[in-house]
Amino acid sequence: MIFCGTLIKRLTLRPIESLFESFNMSNIFEQDLDQNAANFTALSPVSFVERTAEIFGDLPSVIHGQRRYTWAQTRDRSARLAAALKSLGVGRGSTVSAMLPNIPEMAEAHYAVPALNAVLNTLNTRLDAALIAWQLNHCECKVLLTDREFSPTMAQALKILKTEHGRDIVVIDVCDSEYTGPGDKLGAHDYETWIASYKPLSKLEGPQDEWDAIAVSYTSGTTGDPKGVVTHHRGAYLNAVSNVATWTMPHFPTYLWTLPMFHCNGWCFPWTVAMLAGTHVCLRRVEAQPILEAMRDHGVDHYCAAPIVHSLIYNAPESMRSGISQQVRGMVAGAAPPAAMIEGMAKIGFDITHVYGLTEVYGPASVAVKRRSWAQESLSEQTRLNGRQGVRYVLQEGMTVLDPETLQECPADGVTMGEIMFKGNIVMKGYLKNPRATQDAFKGGWFHTGDLAVMDADRYVKIKDRSKDIIISGGENISSLEVEDALYRHAAVMVCAVVAKPDQKWGESPLAFVEIKPGTSVTQADLIAHCKTLLAAYKVPKEIRFEEIPKTSTGKIQKFQLRERAKSKTLP
Repeated sequence: MIFCGTLIKRLTLRPIESLFESFNMSNIFEQDLDQNAANFTALSPVSFVERTAEIFGDLPSVIHGQRRYTWAQTRDRSARLAAALKSLGVGRGSTVSAMLPNIPEMAEAHYAVPALNAVLNTLNTRLDAALIAWQLNHCECKVLLTDREFSPTMAQALKILKTEHGRDIVVIDVCDSEYTGPGDKLGAHDYETWIASYKPLSKLEGPQDEWDAIAVSYTSGTTGDPKGVVTHHRGAYLNAVSNVATWTMPHFPTYLWTLPMFHCNGWCFPWTVAMLAGTHVCLRRVEAQPILEAMRDHGVDHYCAAPIVHSLIYNAPESMRSGISQQVRGMVAGAAPPAAMIEGMAKIGFDITHVYGLTEVYGPASVAVKRRSWAQESLSEQTRLNGRQGVRYVLQEGMTVLDPETLQECPADGVTMGEIMFKGNIVMKGYLKNPRATQDAFKGGWFHTGDLAVMDADRYVKIKDRSKDIIISGGENISSLEVEDALYRHAAVMVCAVVAKPDQKWGESPLAFVEIKPGTSVTQADLIAHCKTLLAAYKVPKEIRFEEIPKTSTGKIQKFQLRERAKSKTLP
């Protein structure tokens, strides 16, 4: 009796909710309220294509040279591609690689491959054959779509893939109507003939599980083998929607493909454009004249690009920009944009939104949201405010600046430097076949970007540098980005990059590489004197080299190559 009384006493001391849960593990909102086909669908950006084709099928989807497609036609072509791939055994977990420029077939691959629950691997068109072969083997490519322009490189890559890795893949040749140069056919099928021979799938459907992989994209591999960034349907869907919210994009935009679709799946914009029933304006070559001609001829109102592409636009002759009467909105990312670029675009009337991200977060995952009050500031202050990396995307759950060792948040004082970190739905699944790198990247429940930044009082983040790009001179940290900003303020500077140069006295000192604008001239002494008016003495470059600066196909400067140049010409 004593035992029973004690038990009753203990039970009566527990909250009534706890007693209820002890006897009934589910609550009333879980009883007979299960997920079913009517109330739940896994998120996938493939659904945008079906909706747009159903409702806006008569509207234009693609402009490419002389080719024109409607959304009904693009949906039909994508569904035929999906059917053709399915006939080759492509399905859940299969990898389809694409070596394509910004052409209609690349957009179709973004719609067809995920519809089979297969994984899209878009290849950087500037890679060498050995690295392409390594990537094709690493992601276990089953089918390759390749444009004839890249046949010499791809023929060599396929040979390496066979001889060194023992892998055979099915090759589909894409013969773009706008390409008239040389290039052999490498495969057994011609894209147009091949997809025309298949009846389109009745529906482009997403996966059963939104956590399934949608794409694998490779990092640059500047410090060893590249890492395969695996992204999922849920993240691609949410980032495509975030692009709309971030940019307040209207229905039916006309979007120019200056950003390579192979780069982070075009920052998810193939799916964003489909969501809004917009028009893809394709562009094989990213040069000032064809960019501005496309904007004028087709009424382009949105485009994305790295800073160097925006610089091409504002440095172009004014006559080349004539006739562009519509408001053009650009998104800039891929590298920290110099203040001169943001200011230059403002002066010619282009509205620029600054976003920031990495392949691991689907491209852009933060934005320098423009507050209304900023419009009252001077152009110089607007440039400073807009030049920050900003705040997290609306559907990203977390972004902050943390001490990389303690993972404690840095104070929002605009001074204390830490590492930018993300968490949430717009973060990769992880690195393919690389559990150690995945574990390191997600240490402490945050994705570590490697970018060093400060956080202002309004919680907008400003990058100071990549951790590997900070220059330590005489014990003082020098931001290479700050020095580059100063150089870009000179009217003759077209492109510049600053790296550390070994120095016997100071340990390291800033070394600047500069490309000047056509028709201008400037000396090392001129630029050093210019920097002295803007920077503390210890931050001023000790040497300036006028050399061509290596860049990726997306316009990002390859500082690792410049660091090697700096080492090769330094003191013993």
